[in-house]
Amino acid sequence: MLKSTPRRIELLAPVRDLEQGQAAVLCGADALYVGAPRFGARVAVGVDERQIEALCRFAHRYRVRMYVTMNTLLYEQELKEAERMARRMWEIGADALIIQDLAFLRMDLPPIELHASTQMFNTDPARTAFLAGVGFSRVILERALTLEEIAEIAQHTDAEIEAFIHGAICVGYSGRCYMSRTMSARSGNRGDCAQLCRLPYNLLDEQFRPLIRDKHLLSVRDLNLSGHLESMIDAGVTSFKIEGRLKDMTYVRNVVSWYRQELDAIIDRRQDLQRLSVGESWREFAPDPTKSFSRGGTAYYLAGGHQTDVASFDTPKSMGERLGKVVRIGRDRVEMDHALTLSSGDGICFLGANGALIGTYVNRCEGVYLYPNRLEGLRPGVELYRNYDHRFVSAVEHSRLKRVIPVRGVIYMTDEEVRLRLDEGETAAEATISGHFEPARQAVQAEETLRTQLARMGDSAYRLEGLEIEASPIRFVPASQLSELRREALAALEIAREKAYTRRTRRAEDRTLPFPDKRLSGEDNVTNSLAAQFYRDHGVEQIASGYDLQSDLRQQTVMRMRYCLRRELGWCLKEKPTYTGRLYLEHGGYVYELHFDCARCGMELIYRGRQDRLDKK
Repeated sequence: MLKSTPRRIELLAPVRDLEQGQAAVLCGADALYVGAPRFGARVAVGVDERQIEALCRFAHRYRVRMYVTMNTLLYEQELKEAERMARRMWEIGADALIIQDLAFLRMDLPPIELHASTQMFNTDPARTAFLAGVGFSRVILERALTLEEIAEIAQHTDAEIEAFIHGAICVGYSGRCYMSRTMSARSGNRGDCAQLCRLPYNLLDEQFRPLIRDKHLLSVRDLNLSGHLESMIDAGVTSFKIEGRLKDMTYVRNVVSWYRQELDAIIDRRQDLQRLSVGESWREFAPDPTKSFSRGGTAYYLAGGHQTDVASFDTPKSMGERLGKVVRIGRDRVEMDHALTLSSGDGICFLGANGALIGTYVNRCEGVYLYPNRLEGLRPGVELYRNYDHRFVSAVEHSRLKRVIPVRGVIYMTDEEVRLRLDEGETAAEATISGHFEPARQAVQAEETLRTQLARMGDSAYRLEGLEIEASPIRFVPASQLSELRREALAALEIAREKAYTRRTRRAEDRTLPFPDKRLSGEDNVTNSLAAQFYRDHGVEQIASGYDLQSDLRQQTVMRMRYCLRRELGWCLKEKPTYTGRLYLEHGGYVYELHFDCARCGMELIYRGRQDRLDKK
C-alpha cells in the first residue's frame, strides 16, 4: 500500500520592509506576504522593488515563499502600470501574486501563481471552486467563517486554503466594505481604509434619539486562534496567516515565533503533516502573543455564527493584559487587590470616568503597591491593564535570531586530494583541494581536527549535523586548508541550492466555466474593462459599475457582516428584546441605518447621508 504524501503546512507572516522580513524568516515563517510598490491593500506599506528582490533571495535560501500583494481594485488608467509591475514581481523572484481584481487574468502576464485575496469575498464553495477553475492556486478565506464552512469549502475545491489566525479583524466582510467612501474619498478596496469601524458612534432609535452614546460599536477584538490550529488543519486549511503589515518589529518577532512553536508541536506528532520550508529557528526569548498589540483575543465566529463578546466597545486601542482592580489611592501610590510583579518602565492603562483610555508608566512595584508616574484619573474600582511589558519587549528586541539548515558531510581523502561533499537532503555540492597528503601520525587527533574545523559554519545558514570520513588511513590536512575547503563547499552549496529553487506556475484558466451569478451589482467591484471582459467571458450578462466608481453611496449597503450589534448587546430579535424598532449609527453627523438578517444571523449598514439632511418622519 502506497503511503500518502504528507500535507505541507505553511506559516505565513506579514512584511513591511526587508529587515522585518528577514526577522520573520529567522523566527520560522514558511512564507511571507509583502506589498508591491503600488496596488497593495495597505497603501502605507508598499515595499520597493530592490527590497523585495533582496528578500526573495534571502527567503528562498530557506525555501520560504514570497507572495506579493497587488490586491486593490484597478481603475482603467492603471491597467498598464499594474501589468508592468506584476511582470516585474515575477522577474525579481516573487512566488505568487495576491490579487482582488480579475483584470489580471486578462493581462499578458508571465506564469506567476495567483492567490485569491480575502478581498474577493471568499465565503462559499461555489465561488471558491470557480476561482480554482479559472487559474487560482489558493483562496484566502473571509475571517468570519465558521469551522464547518471552512471544511465545506475545502471539500469542494482543489485549491489551497489560506486562513487568518491572528491579528486585526475587519468587522465587515472583506471586499464588501465601502464605508470609508461615505465620509471621505478614501477606499478600503483601494488600499486606503479610513478605519471608520474603529470610531465611536451613537446608537439612535427610530426617532433619532440616542440609546447609547460615544461607544465603539463596530470595533471588534483581535483574532487569536492559537487553540484552534489543529482543528483548522483537519478542516483543510493549508496556510496559516498572521495579520500585521502595519505592526512593528517586536510584534512580528513575537507572534511569528509563537505560532511556529504551536504549529511545530502539532506537526512533530503527526506523520501526515510536514513543514513547508527548511531550517530550525533559534531565539533568546519565550514568545507570548498577549504581550504584543492586541485589543483582546477572540476566536471570532470560528466555533459558530452566533457568538457574542467579540466587540470592544470601550476602546479600539490595545489595552494589553488585565492586572487587577484598584482598591485605594495613596499620595504617590495605588493599592491593588492582589500582589503584582511589574518592572520600572512598564506601561499601564485604564478607562477614565469619561470612557477615554488613559495611560502612564510604572516607576516601581512593591507587592500590592504600585507607584505610577501619574495618578490622574485613577480611582478605586478601576480595572488596570499592562499594555507595555518593558522587560519582555526589551528581550524580544535584543534577542539574537538564527535559523540553520542541517547538512550532512562526507570527506574523501587520498594522498593527492581531499574532497568534501555537503548534502542538505534536496541539494548537494562538493569542493576539492589538491596536494600531497601524508597519512596522519596521530589518527585520533587528526580526526578530531577534521570534525572541529568542518563543523565551524560560523554565521552561515548551515549546521553540520554529521560527518562521514571516507579515508584509509586518515590524512593530515592543515587546519587552514580544511577551513578553505569548508568555505568553498558552503559557497558551492549556496549556488546549487539557489539554482535548484523552483517556483510553481499559474494554473490554466477554464474559459468554459460559468461564474455562479449572471448579474453583478456595485458590490461586486468591477471598476475596469478587463475585469468586465473576464466576467462576460464566464457568462455574466449584467455588470453594474463598482461602488468605487460611484460618487454618491446614499441608500446603498456599504457594509455587510456576520457581526450583529443586537446580538452583541443582548437585544437579539429572536429573543424578544424590549426595543424592536429601527436602529441607526451616527458619527459626526453621518448616519447609517442597521438592517438585520435574522435568517442568516447577520447585519448590514445602509448609508443614509448627513443627519441634518435626513427626513426624520
